[in-house]
Amino acid sequence: MKKTRYIFVIGGVMSGIGKGITTASIGKILKSKGFKIEAIKIDPYINIDAGTMNPIEHGEVFVTEDGLETDQDLGNYERFLDQDIYADNYMTTGRVYEAVITRERNLGYKGRCVEVVPHIPEEVIRRIKRVGKKDNADFVLIEIGGTAGEYQNLLFLEAARMMHLGHPEDVLFVLVSYLPMPKKIGEMKTKPTQYATRTLNNAGIQPDFIIARSDDPLDEPRKRKISIFCNIDKDDVISAPDIQNIYEVPLNFEKDKLGDKILNKFGLKPKKKNFRNWQNLIKTIKNSRKITEIGIIGKYFSTGNFVLSDSYISVIEAVKHAAWHHQRKPKILWLNSEEYEKNPKKIAELKKLNGVIVPGGYGERGTEGKIRTIEFCRKNKIPYLGLCYGMQMAVIEFARNICGLKGAHTTEINPQTQYPVIDLMPEQKTNLQNDRYGGTMRLGAYRCQLVNKTKAQQAYKTKEVFERHRHRYEFNNDFRELLEEKGLVISGFNPERNLVEIIELKNHPFFVATQFHPEFKSRPLRPHPLFREFIRAGLK
Repeated sequence: MKKTRYIFVIGGVMSGIGKGITTASIGKILKSKGFKIEAIKIDPYINIDAGTMNPIEHGEVFVTEDGLETDQDLGNYERFLDQDIYADNYMTTGRVYEAVITRERNLGYKGRCVEVVPHIPEEVIRRIKRVGKKDNADFVLIEIGGTAGEYQNLLFLEAARMMHLGHPEDVLFVLVSYLPMPKKIGEMKTKPTQYATRTLNNAGIQPDFIIARSDDPLDEPRKRKISIFCNIDKDDVISAPDIQNIYEVPLNFEKDKLGDKILNKFGLKPKKKNFRNWQNLIKTIKNSRKITEIGIIGKYFSTGNFVLSDSYISVIEAVKHAAWHHQRKPKILWLNSEEYEKNPKKIAELKKLNGVIVPGGYGERGTEGKIRTIEFCRKNKIPYLGLCYGMQMAVIEFARNICGLKGAHTTEINPQTQYPVIDLMPEQKTNLQNDRYGGTMRLGAYRCQLVNKTKAQQAYKTKEVFERHRHRYEFNNDFRELLEEKGLVISGFNPERNLVEIIELKNHPFFVATQFHPEFKSRPLRPHPLFREFIRAGLK
């Protein structure tokens, strides 16, 4: 049986410095050299999954093909590796403890005392090895959330230490650390990275590589200092300065020959070299000069004086992928629908855009502004792409303004509406009545049959697709006949339950809205068909 190697990616100094992109980039490099890759994200939260976490605090909830709500880093893995990542590849403290407790209740430990150590780390190791065996992977990359020294991830570090102890030739550690440059001092400081390394040493782990994140490239004196005080070869300190585009990171790593260095430590050689498509992508990104302006009207991006685009990271990346496909430089504008409620005249600013997207969301805030936005796009022939909630708002707008159903709404916001054009499915009503929220929505990939000669079918160029969902409320089929009579086109539906999946309008450059989340399946080298055609319409 083929041997699997394991690479742990651990953070130092502070969060948010790019462990996920580092993990994805290492995976991309090794895959380009002919190896089969799996990537795992470990979140040190008691939450069972990411579904109930606040997007403003935690970022986007990414949904896997098999329906698990996960951390946004799994989206980065999919985009870089160009492969689906499944539920087994996501782990939280809550999921691990739940599995151990369930096994104990079922006498899986045969009456022994069950302890935090070693049984929790052993469960972590079991899950990591299961992913390696699943697809007979050459490498499993494991990103451990948080930073070295945090109480929450000690048990995961212990699992990593135990794996290295058992098979040191098969396990390697990468520390992603940060080197600050205080303005008043004007010098890059290595001391925080030294402390991070010592903290990792206290957990019984010595990094094999240090990825040195900083504003500027690392110079020789800093590399030498990190080498001496962190007990690591100077050539294994990899400079990772800030760059304009995350997709350049693998190329930056390869400047230091990181891929070959990793293979060398495992006693391996590249099977092939296949990096040209990625290099061509970076050329396209850098050489695209003409701009396409896309407005995104969301509700999870503001906190105080800051804009947190992580809440919609898959939508943003899907727009980029499609724009680059057309050799365009994407410019994304964040629009606040609440402003359109307070000042309706401001909505005229949409005319200068190449297209408008209303992405997923929940709750009442800003909905009337979104509905006005959709009406404006419909009347003024502005390309519109609605995603999940954006489809539901489009249905409401059409029902009110074209069908004359005044007060039509979703029962999520107005349970007493006379015209519930968007409503809960029966099983979802039961879930809410019993306060079951986590993992109870329509999640993961469902079949969507496409109607011939519609914009959706022409974009996909096929008869059916499988797309990922994350929602409770659905198009209410009680109103379907009326809406279709008035001109709403149902261009995609789920045949198993006759659920509306895609709507569109005739005689419009591009007005398409989906109940699913197409952004989850867009890749840099394979932009999603609907985003691709949305951008194309905006260019015309």
